Amino acid sequence: MEKIALITGASRGIGRATARRLAHEGYTVAVNYHVRQDCADSLVTELAAEGLRAAAFQADVADRAQIENMVRRVEDTFGPVSLLVNNAGVAGQALFQDVTEEMWRRYFGVNIDGAFHTIQAVLPPMLREHAGCIVNVSSMWGLRGASCEVTYSATKAALIALTRSLAAELAPTHIRVNCVAPGVIKTDMLDALPSEVLPQLAEETPLRRLGRPEDIAAAVSYLASDDASFVTGQVLTVDGGFIL
Repeated sequence: MEKIALITGASRGIGRATARRLAHEGYTVAVNYHVRQDCADSLVTELAAEGLRAAAFQADVADRAQIENMVRRVEDTFGPVSLLVNNAGVAGQALFQDVTEEMWRRYFGVNIDGAFHTIQAVLPPMLREHAGCIVNVSSMWGLRGASCEVTYSATKAALIALTRSLAAELAPTHIRVNCVAPGVIKTDMLDALPSEVLPQLAEETPLRRLGRPEDIAAAVSYLASDDASFVTGQVLTVDGGFIL
């Protein structure tokens, strides 16, 4: 299959860094975004100026019809997706008793249903070709759990279970499914935290710094590469040693 990557939630943060890295590694990149068209378009413009192939595609990953439409547009524009990176996600903090039904459903809708919808949409050509790669972006909190982040942690733990189970199911067709579990990464998701919290989080990380989106992009790149051709069903934790 031609190297065509679809990265969900790619207009900013980890998704943007991943799209940029994959484009420089020879992938044609489909940049999915939900609302930040300006950011998605600026990334596409940046990559095009370097002679790299990319285009932006709008869709809310929680909406199955939007995802199916988006994947059709990607296939019509570039061809079948050979690498799917399920990066789109929502996060936030709340005491469990304050979690609303709306918040619970939205988190699961984006973080879990989004992966479900997108994998099912891109899978048929992969199955026909007996080739393809899926990388899900979970979180270290999906491995350990986090106080005041029950909803987020639950979705990320579910994504890890999805990864392991789907890897076993798809292994006979040579489609690999793996997961990256980032630690505390310096993206705009951290903007809601008080400024004094970030140095504290860096101090709690054994490597004594916050992660960068590029750190996660490098992990995704490895799992998608031929160097990881014998790797499937794994969770690569990229957290500076936070949960050793």
